[in-house]
Amino acid sequence: MKLIRYGTIGMEEPGVLIDGNRYSLSAHFKDFDRDFFSNGGLVKVKELLAEGENLPLLDSEERWGAPIARPGKVICIGLNYSDHAKEAGMPIPEEPIIFQKGSNTVVGPYDPILIPRGSEKTDWEVELGVVIGKKARYLDTVEESKNHIAGYCLANDVSERAFQLERGGQWTKGKSSDNFTPVGPFLLDGDSIKNPQLLDMKLTVNGQLMQSGNTNNMIFSVYYAIHYLSQFMTLEEGDLILTGTPPGVGMGQNPQVYLKEGDRVELEIENLGRQKQICQNA
Repeated sequence: MKLIRYGTIGMEEPGVLIDGNRYSLSAHFKDFDRDFFSNGGLVKVKELLAEGENLPLLDSEERWGAPIARPGKVICIGLNYSDHAKEAGMPIPEEPIIFQKGSNTVVGPYDPILIPRGSEKTDWEVELGVVIGKKARYLDTVEESKNHIAGYCLANDVSERAFQLERGGQWTKGKSSDNFTPVGPFLLDGDSIKNPQLLDMKLTVNGQLMQSGNTNNMIFSVYYAIHYLSQFMTLEEGDLILTGTPPGVGMGQNPQVYLKEGDRVELEIENLGRQKQICQNA
């Protein structure tokens, strides 16, 4: 099951992707938000689709929004691929490195990347996103995490490296500019991916392959990350977790390469679709 949202920015409505076509669910659900996930929304969508109701077909020109409403939290796992830690010149972490992004950075998969004013080091990061479907607090086991996942999605953890590393070492500051978290095109329900640690991923800039990896190279698995986070904070329905990026970011190039106005960024993860963004100056 692939959940989507569509419409103008700030007025998105819920829908579903079936055989490449988008259909509206706005007559049945308000949005894919915390209330939706906490009140059995996923089960209700499955039941609705099983009934075979004739849902309205969407116009192909409708904008793709992020497949979830603005989350309460966007939590990120830093340096979660050993080869990415190496290219960044940082030691492999003994525990997950945690930081947050502003939740208003979440935008649609084809919305532009906005290069912040004064930025010279805006970078890309293809990442596996995980959406929480059931509140998680002090989980007892790593395996238990599976029961708290609503679904998986493709995300671009756009980053401004000077803001992140050279302006006081505040990662959140370098991660929270407008449009810095394109998500989607859809949210694939958790049951549809049997093993999230076996997904190929890649990213190109202007057609040149920059990142190519697989989630099996994560230092801390998806399930471990959820279990770990639950020991420090309550994960709520609709929260988005970004699980790290493989090597090939602009900061890791020799010489370093960063995004500029007009650049085209395209990324994909196996079973989770593709994104495309054109860079614009903010």
